[in-house]
Amino acid sequence: MMDNFTPNPFVDELNEAGVPEEFHDWLSAHGVGALVVKLGIRFTEMSAERTVATMPVEGNTQVAGILHGGAHVVLAETLGSFAASLHAGRGRHAVGIEVGATHHRSVASGLVTGTCTAIHLGGTLATHEIVITDDKGRRLSTARITNMIRDNRH
Repeated sequence: MMDNFTPNPFVDELNEAGVPEEFHDWLSAHGVGALVVKLGIRFTEMSAERTVATMPVEGNTQVAGILHGGAHVVLAETLGSFAASLHAGRGRHAVGIEVGATHHRSVASGLVTGTCTAIHLGGTLATHEIVITDDKGRRLSTARITNMIRDNRH
């Protein structure tokens, strides 16, 4: 529980991740998550309909020196989960129930961008498509995530 005298313990993390100040209160108890921080994911746009973030390739590669397929999926799931949570709103939360990805091409350097677009925003389910592109705008992977929307327990 936050009071008016305790600063948000995650303010630096939220700022570093590019989270707009309007969402700091919503994320003040948990931040963006350790894996988001570790992978260097940085949000540039956040809404239920469209959420965008970047992630560096460096530090997120597999043994062959290319962006790890799991890093693609982590970026996609992060974007879809945040977008679904924004759709759920206060008093509700999103729980991922399905995620899948198709990898189209590899990348060995630079910054990748994930663009998450809503496919369905319902009362109980939210489905998003996430397209990950390289610095040249080439599609690297396409993912889809479905989240169940649930009421918070009191």
